[in-house]
Amino acid sequence: MESSKTGRRPGTPQTREAILEAAIASFVESGYGGTTIRGVARAADVDPALVMHFFGSKDGLFDAALRGAMPVQELAVALAGDVSSLGERLTRRYLEVWESPETGPRIRAIVGSIASTPAAAQIMRDFMSGELATPLAKSLPGDQPERRAILAAAQLMGMAFARYLLAVEPMASMTTDELVISVGPSVQRYLTGDLG
Repeated sequence: MESSKTGRRPGTPQTREAILEAAIASFVESGYGGTTIRGVARAADVDPALVMHFFGSKDGLFDAALRGAMPVQELAVALAGDVSSLGERLTRRYLEVWESPETGPRIRAIVGSIASTPAAAQIMRDFMSGELATPLAKSLPGDQPERRAILAAAQLMGMAFARYLLAVEPMASMTTDELVISVGPSVQRYLTGDLG
């Protein structure tokens, strides 16, 4: 006897991607607090149990959405080259990722959710340490690479918050080149200079 089909999508890799896209759209539009497993399932035309199967919880879904929205591999491109100009390259690439019409709106919305919920903030802390600071630390010569990497990452994140989320002037209206000239040396000092 054949089982009856509910008309909902089965658990394939394409289904996982459809759920993730629906989740990213929901986090962008409604933030962390306004996103629900049921709402994401409805948007992806799947059963909520399938969302739980793939992501385990709302926090797991947010973590996957953050990783999907933040193109870490694009930031890694900046790590190649002479360490003496790493601060400038990293600052420029970081700004380009935030300004990209493909990734920028998603990053702004998802990162903007972290201030409203402790769970989202913890996921961002883990992401920042594991996905951003750790690879950067591994590329640094010299002493205290983990400390240097997290200080540089905090400088870049602070710049992004001020520019893209809070629209603090004059930072919000500065060109990419102006910001690279202004912020790049500070990032470079954290990476290779005297930490005092």
